[in-house]
Amino acid sequence: MSKVLVGHRIRPEQAHARAGFLTANASPTEPGIRTPIHRAKVQSILATAVLLLANTATPAQKATRTFFNVLLPTGADPWVYKHTDGTYYTTVTTGSDITLRRSATLSGLGGGEKRIIWSPPARGPDSQNLWAPELHYLHRKWYLYFAADDGRNENHRMFVLENDSPDPFQGRFTSKGMICAPRANRWAIDGTVLNLGDKLYFIWSGWEGAANDRQNLYIAPLANPYTLGGPRVEISRPTLPWETIGSPHVNEGPQVVVKGQTINLVYSAGGSWTDDYCLGLLTAGVGSDPLSPSSWKKQNRPAFRSGGDVFGPGHASFVTSPDGREDWIVFHAARFPGSGWTRSVRAQPFTWNSDGTPSFGDPAPPNTPIPLPGGEPPHDRYEAEHQKLAGTARSAKHSRASQGEKVGFLDSPESSVEFSVEVPQAGKYLLAVRFANGTAKGRTASHGISVNGVGSGSIEYPNSGWDNWSNAFRAVDLRMGTNAIRFSKQDGFAELDCLDLVPAK
Repeated sequence: MSKVLVGHRIRPEQAHARAGFLTANASPTEPGIRTPIHRAKVQSILATAVLLLANTATPAQKATRTFFNVLLPTGADPWVYKHTDGTYYTTVTTGSDITLRRSATLSGLGGGEKRIIWSPPARGPDSQNLWAPELHYLHRKWYLYFAADDGRNENHRMFVLENDSPDPFQGRFTSKGMICAPRANRWAIDGTVLNLGDKLYFIWSGWEGAANDRQNLYIAPLANPYTLGGPRVEISRPTLPWETIGSPHVNEGPQVVVKGQTINLVYSAGGSWTDDYCLGLLTAGVGSDPLSPSSWKKQNRPAFRSGGDVFGPGHASFVTSPDGREDWIVFHAARFPGSGWTRSVRAQPFTWNSDGTPSFGDPAPPNTPIPLPGGEPPHDRYEAEHQKLAGTARSAKHSRASQGEKVGFLDSPESSVEFSVEVPQAGKYLLAVRFANGTAKGRTASHGISVNGVGSGSIEYPNSGWDNWSNAFRAVDLRMGTNAIRFSKQDGFAELDCLDLVPAK
């Protein structure tokens, strides 16, 4: 397991002096300002001073149509599905259960409503190591595909759950059992569905035999959403130099996106535990036979790889923005260089080439905000350094912070940052807190939260190192007008950069 990178914390000599505030305490009875003329002069002087401060100070709040690109501070194998009503659903690997999240916005998935929709039995073939769940809506029912085993990795297989409720948060997901190839019941993970007109196909990553020497991609027809209707067919194996980094060689995480007459099968390649993990691309024509290996053509170069301080991007899924005008890729990446399977979930828009293949470009730099998905409401952004600091908390310059400044030294029990926020109406709001945590030994940090003086639980910050900013999410109830949201020292150590506030639907 990779060692967590722990950077330096804010040193006292780095903290700059906070600006003082001009105050005036005068009454009509004080000498020298008894007359309206004198009052007018004082008011004029104060107004000029306020104007000068306003022109030189960075505002504590601003409306923005950007966000910092972390959807979840921890998680792997993200699957995002946009339903016909516009709701986004997402799953990630938890290992021990299947948790479903939903949100009206893509950028708000990290703080969306969540529920454990299935817990495995105490023992059996699907009792342990639950990986890469995917939620699909097929034939007016919900189907959940996931990999699991009995505690032994060589026994990993694909399984299916079914729920006939219109709302996947309601009803019950019941097991439809294992989904496996006839006469080839081999190790299998990362299953997904290709829906072509009235035909369904199942695509997954698996071993050719019983040995863990290589992961290939296989496809088979589906007789129904939980039963294969024919033998498996190999459509890809790792052969190119960027596919064969690490051992065993890996092709996994297949995902499908169709554009015009082109079927794009995006997959992950290279050692998933390395910074060289990346995305590859197979294509086939919509009119071709997807069960024929000759229908699939592999690109010689990675379609998406490390860059811009983002390492090991992989296991992608694809959705459109709320307004339906933009295409977005959602993927996991290492939280910091060399972190291996310690990951966060990111998203960014992509475009299309003239031949119907996706153009992902490079990973968006993590310290530069990107435009919100089209159709999402703007965020109100509050900079931590302009808020009320208590205890040992203080601000310091930092090149990767939102406005070049952060707040750290929340070291003592009385240390806190209190944000003063304004909302037009009472209701539930989503907080997106940009933080850094480099607590020793890779420990998770946390802050207690209070809203208008009333305790509101806590918020956790997964460890990514001091200089690797991420987002943590929390929904809170606010009253109309001004609200005080206080973050107080709890477990470990964390620094704060800024807070994005948006109504939670």
